[in-house]
Amino acid sequence: MTSSDPRPLSMAATVLALLSCWSLPPGTMAEPSTQARRLAQEFIIIDGHIDAPYHILLRGADLASGENSVQFDYERARAGGLDAPFLSIYVPPEKEASGGAKAQADMLLGLVEGVVALHPDKFEIARSTDDVRRIHASGKIAFPLGMENGSPIEGDLDNLRHFYQRGIRYITLAHSRANHISDSSYDDNERWNGLSPFGFLLVRAMNELGIMVDVSHLTDRAIEDVLATSVAPVIASHSSLRHFVPDFHRNLPDRLVQEIARQGGVIMINFGSAFVTAEANRYSQTIKALHAGADPDDSARVAAVEKWRNRNPYPYATLEDVLDHIDRVVQLSSVDHVGFGSDFDGVGDSLPENLKDVADYPNLIQGLLDRGYASGEIRKMAGENLLRVWGTVEDLARKVE
Repeated sequence: MTSSDPRPLSMAATVLALLSCWSLPPGTMAEPSTQARRLAQEFIIIDGHIDAPYHILLRGADLASGENSVQFDYERARAGGLDAPFLSIYVPPEKEASGGAKAQADMLLGLVEGVVALHPDKFEIARSTDDVRRIHASGKIAFPLGMENGSPIEGDLDNLRHFYQRGIRYITLAHSRANHISDSSYDDNERWNGLSPFGFLLVRAMNELGIMVDVSHLTDRAIEDVLATSVAPVIASHSSLRHFVPDFHRNLPDRLVQEIARQGGVIMINFGSAFVTAEANRYSQTIKALHAGADPDDSARVAAVEKWRNRNPYPYATLEDVLDHIDRVVQLSSVDHVGFGSDFDGVGDSLPENLKDVADYPNLIQGLLDRGYASGEIRKMAGENLLRVWGTVEDLARKVE
């Protein structure tokens, strides 16, 4: 009820309304229900993109104990019901120019393999949909692997086969700069006007080998090229919708959501506040502008930016905002074409209220229940949609053999 609603409240309704106002501080929600917690443990929950490997490299994150971890580790994943995070093998775009992209990807893969070797009771690398289901049934956490930025391919399809053998099962073709494969939505230099000539070859080679094509980070034109080239459905492993953040080209426009879905793919919603609301995105762009061209050792500039931050708190998105993105994908297509792609460990401290780390998936499940989704529909969003796409990619690759 709003203050302009002319209908009087009964005494009981008045008491309930006051209690609801007093019981929860702004930006918080009630604890998820027993049903939501049960479903989170029962369903296979797949997250399309978690950047934990880079934190092993940068800060010595221990994914088993949680020491130095950011938003993902074993105990929190278990608490939240997360079964199969696609760990991101991320290579910075500068490596394409300086050299060493393939070497860095191999190093990160080695770090993940080391984690699994040290903790075989907790983790196992998943190379197929069957592996995900088997590992889930065993009680361990599956590690399917995705490569973020195709630079490590280095223009050589033998490298593609090498990374397939090491477990890579999707490749995000570019990251924040155009590379030898594709243009990037973050890069004004659209050198290829979509995919490069090698990019077209790579997409078909990925189809033949059984590696999913990930269109997150690409320009609209590059995504169109992928959709016109791939014979298999594609994924957006961690992308939200431009409808809600109109000037953010990293997000997907409605027409491409519909086309990805029409071809059988899945859009996995990014949780980062700047992906989810225009207000948070504007804040991020302002911070970027304040830092632009500044010497990182310029203490006066750093102090000025911090002063601005203190006066202007970050406008975190809410769980409801994330649910709005999920709803819109469903409205534009169906429940068969949406998934979760949090970008945990990759978007810093910008995550929405009630979706702060991997322990919070029950909150997301509760939100979906509250919006009227049936448990079978939520099961699809949680993981079955991605498993369907991955299975189709596997089947098409077998037909080529």
